[in-house]
Amino acid sequence: MTKIRQLICICLTLIIFKIDGQNIKVGSEKTNVYLPLLKNKNVAIVANQTSRIHNTHLVDSLVKLDISITKIFSPEHGFRGVEDAGAYIKNDKDQITNLKIVSLYGKNKKPKNEDLDSTDIIIFDIQDVGARFYTYISTLHYVMEACAENNIKLIVFDRPNPNGHYVDGPILDDKHKSFVGLHPIPIVHGMTIGEYAKMINGEKWIVKACDLKIITMDNYNRNMHYNLPVRPSPNLPNSKSINLYPSLCLFEGTNISVGRGTEYPFQHFGSPYLDSKYNFIPKSSFGSKNPKHKEKICYGTDLRFTDIYLTNLNLSWLINCYNESKNKNVFFNSFFDKLAGTDRLRLQIKEGMTEREIRKTWEQDLNKFKEIRKKYLIY
Repeated sequence: MTKIRQLICICLTLIIFKIDGQNIKVGSEKTNVYLPLLKNKNVAIVANQTSRIHNTHLVDSLVKLDISITKIFSPEHGFRGVEDAGAYIKNDKDQITNLKIVSLYGKNKKPKNEDLDSTDIIIFDIQDVGARFYTYISTLHYVMEACAENNIKLIVFDRPNPNGHYVDGPILDDKHKSFVGLHPIPIVHGMTIGEYAKMINGEKWIVKACDLKIITMDNYNRNMHYNLPVRPSPNLPNSKSINLYPSLCLFEGTNISVGRGTEYPFQHFGSPYLDSKYNFIPKSSFGSKNPKHKEKICYGTDLRFTDIYLTNLNLSWLINCYNESKNKNVFFNSFFDKLAGTDRLRLQIKEGMTEREIRKTWEQDLNKFKEIRKKYLIY
């Protein structure tokens, strides 16, 4: 009976997601707005598997519409979105269109001047999930910087932020700046990719402002549930994982597995060093060839069938795992402060502060960010 209720809950959630977001018209679908801008221009595209016009890839669609596509720039996970997190992405050639693919992940995170020869316009069309450490917004930063330096217009096709309904977390400290966090924003920023591009320009996070055009969405508001038609990266397979991602990703800076190498990444978590009845075994799989605790039994918590829909960052899972850890000296790794954007959160957890006490310490900075953010909101 319990399993039947769980299945009904999942089905209802999926139906709600579908109904709530079905009338959204994303930027890429508004061809009547942007095709005139592309006529007789040489166009480069920053894209991955989420870059689509309905069910057809954006690049394939524009080639059929006789738009002159010169090259493709590819972010983390690659152009077709099948590579592991952190995997080296090499330059390549698209097998369908025969277009050159230039990697923007690895050593080369920014388009080089020679890559932009004869380019008039760059289109950026990638689905974001609203977390500071989701690296596509860092790719956006470097693309904007390159466009500004080379006097190239950037057109951003806007898409919904599935975590756009809240803003939360500590603000990034400049000392902990990295590719998983370039700007002084909280972990969950509550902006679409188009709004975020406006903020990069407006807050002067690049030396010279980029010539920016946003192709906005129709019928979108940030409080609606939106079920992404394509997984945004290999380890975010569904709406549940995307909603849990900002909170669970902090475990990537610890010895806790978030389920990479299982069928349910970012929907359960655990490690060999915890005690629990629930367990799973990470194995080499799609999107995770060498997962944390590979082939080891991990004991932890299953969130798959809960009715949790997060509207703020959840720290309780992280704090509880630290408190229950058998060897606290090896719980955190060097990546944690980069993900958190500060060393304060790690130190606060070690000091035994409660979630409520920790939240109080970032409240003032978070409110300041929310005021700045208002200037750039479109929806």
